[in-house]
Amino acid sequence: MPTLTSAMAMDGENYLHPEGPQLDNDLPCLDDISTNSLFSSPTDSLSEYAATEEEEEAEEEEAEELGHVDTYAEYKPSKATIGISHPDIVVETNTLSSVPPPDITYTLSIPESTIKNGLLSALQLEAIIYACQPQQHEVILQNKQRAGFLIGDGAGVGKGRTVAGIILENYLKGRKKALFSISNDLKFDAERDLKDIDAATIPVHALNKIKYGDTATSEGVLFATYSALIGESQAGGQLRTRIKQILDWCKPEFDGVIIFDECHKAKNATSTKMGKAVLDLQSKLPHARVVYASATASEPKNMIYMSRLGIWGEGTPFRTFDDFLHSIEKRGVGAMEIVAMDMKVSGMYIARQLSFSGVSFRIEEIGLDGDFKEVYNKAAKLWAEALKTFMQAADELGMVSRKSLWGQFWSSHQRFFKYLCIAAKVRSLVELAQKELEAGKLQCIVIGLQSTGESRTREVLDENDGHLDRFVSAAGVFQSLVTKHFPSEKQSREKAPSNKRKKPRGRQPKVPKHSMDNSIVINITDDSSSDSDGIDTDSNSSPDSLLDNDDVIFVNQTRIEEMKQDLLNKIAELGKELPLNTLDELIDKFGGPDKVSEMTGRKGRVVRRPDGTVRYESRAEQGLTIDHINLKEKDRFMSGEKLVAIISEAASSGISLQADKRVKNQRRRVHMTLELPWSADRAIQQFRTHRSNQVTAPEYIFLISELAGERRFASIVAKRLESLGALTHGDRRATETRDLSRYNFENKYGTKALDKITKAILGFIDNKVPPPKGYPGGDAMFFRMKAGMVDVGILCKEPRIGNNNEKCSITKFLNRILGLEVHKQNHLFQYFTDNFDYLIEKDKKEGKYDMGILLAPGNDEIYEETQETFLTAGNPQDGQVVLYKQISVDRGMPWDEAYNKSLNLSGHDEGFYLSMKLRGNYPCVLLAEQGRGKNFVVYKPNIGKQTHPESLEKLHQKYRKVTPEEARDCWENQFTFSFKKCSHANNGKCKKIEEGQECLQGMRLRQYHMLCGALLRVWKRVSDVVSDITNSSILQIVRLKTKQHNKQVIKIPENCVPRVRDELLQMDDEVKKRRKEKEVAAENERKRKLEYLQGHRQLVENLTNHKTMHTQSLTQSFDPRFPLQHRMHPQ
Repeated sequence: MPTLTSAMAMDGENYLHPEGPQLDNDLPCLDDISTNSLFSSPTDSLSEYAATEEEEEAEEEEAEELGHVDTYAEYKPSKATIGISHPDIVVETNTLSSVPPPDITYTLSIPESTIKNGLLSALQLEAIIYACQPQQHEVILQNKQRAGFLIGDGAGVGKGRTVAGIILENYLKGRKKALFSISNDLKFDAERDLKDIDAATIPVHALNKIKYGDTATSEGVLFATYSALIGESQAGGQLRTRIKQILDWCKPEFDGVIIFDECHKAKNATSTKMGKAVLDLQSKLPHARVVYASATASEPKNMIYMSRLGIWGEGTPFRTFDDFLHSIEKRGVGAMEIVAMDMKVSGMYIARQLSFSGVSFRIEEIGLDGDFKEVYNKAAKLWAEALKTFMQAADELGMVSRKSLWGQFWSSHQRFFKYLCIAAKVRSLVELAQKELEAGKLQCIVIGLQSTGESRTREVLDENDGHLDRFVSAAGVFQSLVTKHFPSEKQSREKAPSNKRKKPRGRQPKVPKHSMDNSIVINITDDSSSDSDGIDTDSNSSPDSLLDNDDVIFVNQTRIEEMKQDLLNKIAELGKELPLNTLDELIDKFGGPDKVSEMTGRKGRVVRRPDGTVRYESRAEQGLTIDHINLKEKDRFMSGEKLVAIISEAASSGISLQADKRVKNQRRRVHMTLELPWSADRAIQQFRTHRSNQVTAPEYIFLISELAGERRFASIVAKRLESLGALTHGDRRATETRDLSRYNFENKYGTKALDKITKAILGFIDNKVPPPKGYPGGDAMFFRMKAGMVDVGILCKEPRIGNNNEKCSITKFLNRILGLEVHKQNHLFQYFTDNFDYLIEKDKKEGKYDMGILLAPGNDEIYEETQETFLTAGNPQDGQVVLYKQISVDRGMPWDEAYNKSLNLSGHDEGFYLSMKLRGNYPCVLLAEQGRGKNFVVYKPNIGKQTHPESLEKLHQKYRKVTPEEARDCWENQFTFSFKKCSHANNGKCKKIEEGQECLQGMRLRQYHMLCGALLRVWKRVSDVVSDITNSSILQIVRLKTKQHNKQVIKIPENCVPRVRDELLQMDDEVKKRRKEKEVAAENERKRKLEYLQGHRQLVENLTNHKTMHTQSLTQSFDPRFPLQHRMHPQ
């Protein structure tokens, strides 16, 4: 290996490309890329010194002084007192549980019998009360619309009955019409829920069963799917839409309830008809009582349809939804957690979920055998060859626009390797399932899938005139791509961008005679490069204009066909070794359809007959639709007739498969996820084996093969689940399903890590992170990875694309990595994750990592020294925040506490340790407790529990085990000494203190500056100040645990406190000024009304007097007692 000449490389920590910068001619597009801008992340530091042993130990102590909050707390209504307890344990995230809901001021009209009989549990009644409270549905926002309510209850809490209860409550209040919109056609479920709460008399009308324009229905629930909202008809030459029909039925003054159930299905509201319809309904019915119901709100961008929550708009810190979105996404998960807390404390949100107590999660990493790896590698090489062949054919045909071509190519590439990843796990899944089934008749199996592969099966069926005598292999995706989308003369003419010149009418000029049957004439451009990233290429010329171009060549069409056929032959050969359709193979291995309950959306399947032959058969049963067949199969599984169920996303809505106390099959459900879903929205649907009223909680097993690329799918799920937990349950750890969180790479750290490894492989930078060990041929061969990265489109080879500065996103990287050979993708992925972990650890040490809501350390010894209250703007009500300055927290562990803990330790290596070296006059002392695996949890007198565990090897390197008696003096001395002195003071002096600076390292008593209250309303202003001073927009959210109560607070850096206070004062003044203006306006309005009333009263008096006088004059005119000359004659 060549000598590493860099000064950085000499310290053994930094790794240069073994062969120097790799700027050869293979990648001309990368010649002009600066080392700072490949993926827009900062350049690597070129000089980092190694810390001394003592400094390293101090860093370990200070790396993360705040501990993680426990995820869940058992939930019971804190303000509502009516109703019977829910039948199962329900929990709320600890984050949400620390903030109280508003006081209850509303009295329900729901019959006492419904409450006493437990038809609605206490939890459900609480949600109904808060949804109907005057603070929400009686409040008018500043945009003149009625405020809405969000129910974020998870599966198992009974969201359906809660919604039915809200409809019933409004019905009993005289609001006889309600609109119920939902993603799937679950009208039957809605009727059942109403019936279950003794409200069967409320009629339910399906919108899709009513004729367009018909608004005769008088009252009841109008049930509409989201897809029905965008329906329209041209019957009779007149455009009729469902939206207009709904508006006509409701009338403009409509003040009844609108339920948007599973409202996350209306996501991307500005870009989809469905989303726009949801927004339209809310804006055109401003007085409607809107309730959103979704346990899977997903990401902040999908909250756009929740316009009635009053989080953005006039009178809030966020003028528009885009302002809100930008602010929250920029500031990460911590900000999302604040959103959930702010909504709950404002009375607009409630979110509980069934306890996951008893539910176990585990990940099974599936190893690959040699034969499968060989087939996989063959497929990877053939796809790389196909890429070159497609490019060559496109070049020879002179295809100018290739967006569609490469879109189809990479889509098929992704699906093909995704199917291979899934197929790699079938055998292991079957073996695991068989073991579970044989375990004393205690378990049954549920397998979750996202796709069924039916489309490819039907293609093969059509190709064979409806006959199929074999299982379909994964090669079909590849074959279909080449057959339908291989570059052709037709594509080159159809796809080329037009110059928008009108073609002359009439007969077109003939093509010159020299264009033979098997050749086509095309124009030459100097710009016929491939666009492997699916970006439309620029062109100033088109095949339509070839007669105006003097540069023409002939392309042999026969050669193009030969290239295509050669590729198809190779695919057919590979197809003999490729695995079969996953779903059909699974059913076959479990014993066929008689043994497996299939609940999917497909209409037919390939099965093996008793005589061993294979055929395609329909799933249809006499007089049943697919939906009814799935329900029938569900009954067969729940009755125990079949012990294996396979459920796809398409069939999951409305189907619950828990070990219900009311069914015969009460075996524990082992829910295996063979194919990870694309989003958390779908992942939550897979939890259909965990519901209320179950005998046992299920076990979830996520199967992930050792193929690095498959982590792409786990990455998506982890990302969505992280945001999902933060948004809909106030704490991102709530739904990250433990181990899956380590696969979340779609964030800024993933982007930076990808930037670093790409630059390192290209030789642009040296890297502190070493390449993974064990690569065939060593480091030098690993750094030649760029050729493979070009083959799968991670790196571009075309100069034109390079000039466009096209970036490789994390999504693309994790998709394309699937196409590398097994050893290449695994080592490349390992290099990526090593860099990913390094960057996170670096940010944690520098205090730049957003760790969500953390728990402040200490033994309830928190002193709130000074505090100030500031008003915050709100919609509709104003709120307030409190700035606590110099909150002192004692985070140390007294000797008695440490000694008592040691009495419960029995492991050979557990107990007290003293360091080999002295710190000042005493050795360092710690208490070690066995943690997970081989690591030990460490406790120290000055900091309490150390966040980072220690390995036994490291403990023995620096420490020796001692008895409690030997440790006591050192412990008590360090505990006392560290109360207000930093670690450096052990050696007699601290450089920072000598220089007049503050040093808190290792100090027991820590002082914090905290902000609590309506945090969402001040988040942007405070973070802007902090970012300006510290160059970091991360605001650390901390929970202070005092003897009285918990507080969610923002930790303010000390050097930011004065400016933050000034900002809060300014905001306080603005709110007071606005209040004063409102008061003045209200007083002026009061005076105006008073003047009007006084004027009106005077006018009435004048009219009354005039009438009296007039009456008197009439009387005198006809009174004979008056002389004639004194009578007043009427005019």
